[in-house]
Amino acid sequence: MVFRRAVGCSNIEVALICVGPKNRWQLPKGLVDEGESPELTAVREVGEEAGVDAELVAPIEVVEYWYVGADGKGDRVRFHKYVHFFLLEYQGGDVRNHDREVNEARWVPLAEAEQMLAFASERKIMSRARELLQP
Repeated sequence: MVFRRAVGCSNIEVALICVGPKNRWQLPKGLVDEGESPELTAVREVGEEAGVDAELVAPIEVVEYWYVGADGKGDRVRFHKYVHFFLLEYQGGDVRNHDREVNEARWVPLAEAEQMLAFASERKIMSRARELLQP
């Protein structure tokens, strides 16, 4: 989860992405490449999906879940997934430079971001991040 202080004030904004045909708002995230740490993945994914450069601040939480999808042969299988969420601070870049798998990326005030997120697990992450960002 990447944040920045809004220009000219102390309000905090977070970068959210809108994906898929249902236009779900969510946090940038992705698969860990071979030889890559979860921390490096988080920084890389906000660059790719949200179009911004960020610096690692702190771990937030690891979310574990199962989902059903197709394997490489087209068979439906259950996948077990762990998603490592980190607090990242914006360093530069522009959300308009997101990649093609993202419909839209935008900066959203922290107070509004939690309600926009499609998944309960990500709303929990946002709540925890808000606690970490309190002075």
